[in-house]
Amino acid sequence: MHEWIGLLIMATALGMDAFSVALGMGMLGLRLLHIFKIGLMIGFFHVVMPMGGMAVGKVLSLHFDVIATSIGGALLLLIGVHMVLSAFMENESRIRPFGLGLVLFAFSVSIDSFSAGLSLGMLGAKTVVTVLMIGIVSTMLSWTGMMIGKRFQRFIGAYGEVLGGFILIGFAVKLFLPV
Repeated sequence: MHEWIGLLIMATALGMDAFSVALGMGMLGLRLLHIFKIGLMIGFFHVVMPMGGMAVGKVLSLHFDVIATSIGGALLLLIGVHMVLSAFMENESRIRPFGLGLVLFAFSVSIDSFSAGLSLGMLGAKTVVTVLMIGIVSTMLSWTGMMIGKRFQRFIGAYGEVLGGFILIGFAVKLFLPV
C-alpha cells in the first residue's frame, strides 16, 4: 500500500508541470475534443519517457538530461512567445497544437519524466505499474489544467492567450535556471 501511495505522489509531482503548462494552453479556447487529444498525447509521452529513462540507465543520464531539458525549455519558450505575439494578430495566425506541434508540445512537458524513469529504474520499480500510473495521472492533470484555462479564458478574452503564453515562457525559464 505504501508503494502505491509513493507512486501516486510521484506521478502527481511529474504531472504538475503538465497541469501548469496545460493551464496556459487551455487559454487558447480549444475545443473539448482537442483538449481530450492533447491530454492523451501528454499522457502517452508520460508513459514513453519514463520507460525510455528506465531503459537507458545511469550512464547516459548526465548527458541526455541536460540536452533534453534544454530542448524542452526552448520549445516551451517558442510556443509561449508565439502565443503572446499571436494574441495581437489576426485569428488565423494563432498557434494551435496540431500534428507535429502537438507531439513537440507533449514531448516538452514530459521531459522530466525521463529523468524520473532513470531513478525509478535504478530503484527497481515495477515498470508497467509505474509508467501507467504516471501516464494516467498526467493525462488527468492535463485535462484539468486545460479545462480550467478554457473557463478562465472566457472571462478575460484575448488577454488569456497572453497570460497563457507568459505561463509557458515562465515554465521555460524555470527549466533553464539552475535548481
